[in-house]
Amino acid sequence: MGSIRRLLAKYDVEPSKGLGQSFLTDRSVMDTIMSAAELTGDDIVLEIGPGPGVLTHRLADAARLVVAVELDARMVGILEHELAECRNLVLVRGDVLEIDVVGILAEAAQQDQGDLRYHVVANLPYYITSQAIRQLLEARVRPEHMVLMVQLEVAERIVAEPGEMSLLALSVQLYGEPQLVRRVPATAFYPRPNVASAVLRVDVHDRPLADADARERVFGLARAAFGQRRKQMHNSLAANLGLPKAVAREKLATSGIDPRRRPQSLAINDWLRLAEAFA
Repeated sequence: MGSIRRLLAKYDVEPSKGLGQSFLTDRSVMDTIMSAAELTGDDIVLEIGPGPGVLTHRLADAARLVVAVELDARMVGILEHELAECRNLVLVRGDVLEIDVVGILAEAAQQDQGDLRYHVVANLPYYITSQAIRQLLEARVRPEHMVLMVQLEVAERIVAEPGEMSLLALSVQLYGEPQLVRRVPATAFYPRPNVASAVLRVDVHDRPLADADARERVFGLARAAFGQRRKQMHNSLAANLGLPKAVAREKLATSGIDPRRRPQSLAINDWLRLAEAFA
């Protein structure tokens, strides 16, 4: 923690509460992230939220190219000075939710977008976690895998199995296989956040488990069902889709789903069959 404090003090920078800045200081957690990323000298890495760059330096040592996207101009200034010797590092100041990540990566790597292969390592601000993950998984070129620092509660929701499923779990598991790599206490950060965190890895499928039309139906059905997650499926679908209950029960039965089940109990394949029934 001392080194982070000294680095920020050197540039007269205080962490921004408005941007939700908490910087990882625990070297053993950084080791875990690097191990989970499994980088080689041929890899391209998108780092989101590098902050003052403690992990960025290690990524640049391990990979062929690192593109680091940072919203805070003060942190970009620190990175430009502290990592000036990293010739394989491209710094981008911007909001990852608003920039063309794939285009920037392809340009930096001097590759056609269709040939682009990359990995993501990110310490995501917790208030944009779901949006950022969804955007990365729906990009026109998806990463091969992602290693993310997220809030522990969010990580547990993403890796949930039938019985504890959520709309977030469904939206990630359609695109890849998530794994909770390590729980991380609040003491591993400066300043200390109010919640525990986790290192999450998502191995992205070569193709999503459903095509674009089927995914749209799955998400529409799931939003309707999870909108009243305590109700039985036939009741929540009927209420939120404007269907007669008999029709909702028929579609569920056609899909091999007991109409009395609740949405958190359904597996991915259940949702895929239900989407097919509504096609």
